[in-house]
Amino acid sequence: MQIFNKRFEAEIASQAVVPLTDHEMKPSRSGHGLLRAGAGLFAIVCLAVASVPADAAGTKTASLPSAEKATREAELAPLQMMVSLKAQKIDVYRGTELLSSSPISSGQNGHRTPTGVFSILEKRRRHFSNIYNNAPMPYMQRLTWSGIALHQGRLPGYPASHGCIRMPKAFAMDLFGLTQRGMHVVVTQEQVAPRVIHHPILPQPGGLTREVASLSAATIAADPALRGTLLPEGADTELSAGATPNPDFDLPLRMIVTPLKPENKTQTLQRLLNQMGFNAGYVDGVAGKRTRAAISLYQEGADLPVTGQITDSLVKSVYAAAGFEKPKNAMLRIRRKFKDLYEAEVTLRDPETAIGTHVFTALGFQEGDRSVEWMTVPAEGETLASADEVLSRLDIDDTVSRDLARMLTPGSSLIVTDRSFARNTGLGTDFVVVTR
Repeated sequence: MQIFNKRFEAEIASQAVVPLTDHEMKPSRSGHGLLRAGAGLFAIVCLAVASVPADAAGTKTASLPSAEKATREAELAPLQMMVSLKAQKIDVYRGTELLSSSPISSGQNGHRTPTGVFSILEKRRRHFSNIYNNAPMPYMQRLTWSGIALHQGRLPGYPASHGCIRMPKAFAMDLFGLTQRGMHVVVTQEQVAPRVIHHPILPQPGGLTREVASLSAATIAADPALRGTLLPEGADTELSAGATPNPDFDLPLRMIVTPLKPENKTQTLQRLLNQMGFNAGYVDGVAGKRTRAAISLYQEGADLPVTGQITDSLVKSVYAAAGFEKPKNAMLRIRRKFKDLYEAEVTLRDPETAIGTHVFTALGFQEGDRSVEWMTVPAEGETLASADEVLSRLDIDDTVSRDLARMLTPGSSLIVTDRSFARNTGLGTDFVVVTR
């Protein structure tokens, strides 16, 4: 960021900070409109990138009036880029506010740019392609390790690259100075935009405090072990005052929920019969001679028709006898700084119904806050399912919800998709979901 900061020092010294008008939000005729408002916008957006919890004088947001607090949280909202291949355009957002747009040139036939959810993996001001004859790629921001990136390049007015997303020089330079590794880039066919969404399943930072909020003052006073440690009902005191600061508060989480493969009923049955002492053989999903013999032996003892065959009544009886509950059918995975951090099983109702790919992102909040707003982007549109419908089909246990509340940081994102992320996700990446 040093070079980018120096580039604006002269502007800061010579220009007054001016508000960004509707006219200034539009791309210029040369195709680059980012930061045309000068150093004022740059200073505001740098706050969003840095996620600074206090102002220059050290005043905590919690002490600000509500209107000022709302303004501060808006300034701290995460940056996100939306690329539309059909419109040949890139939009840069801070939260749900459009900062600027620019024309692009994406991949030509035979080298089409993939659509999906990506993040910036690497940044280089000077870079040369190791695939296409050492071609220059100034202000390169890598999206995949297989060669897809944002960079400065020629814009003939139509898709002409080998898969990368080309941008005008001034726009590419300004954008390079704003972004950080890990920032989301959503590539779609149609043009999409983020919107605010409210749903009870979305994690909130204050989830852990709700367990003690119902304790009355009398209850706390009557128990010496509680005095001085828990807040009475209705207390407005900030819990963060006595809490341990989160050293990773400026590092957003990358979360994804995907369906699990349906369980193999025969394998589950074999495992449970073996656990109960019936020798069903290898847990391989094949109902061979030993498995059928074990079934017959179980049926005889359970007063069921002795057939040696797997039936619904047999499965129900074995599940009940073994105390078995059907496993959850989806997995929540979390990464931070491109490394696995956490995973837990969750439930997705109606798993056979299409989901699509939806990205939910937490906006800005401060340590100690008990709530945060979220925004959503439909990475495949909402023709398969709306964002609200998808969230309403998701069930998360209280234990997992408390873990998420404890870990949640500003700018954290949650992808819910029925597509695989495995092919392009690995060491040094976030969860990459390719939709085409």
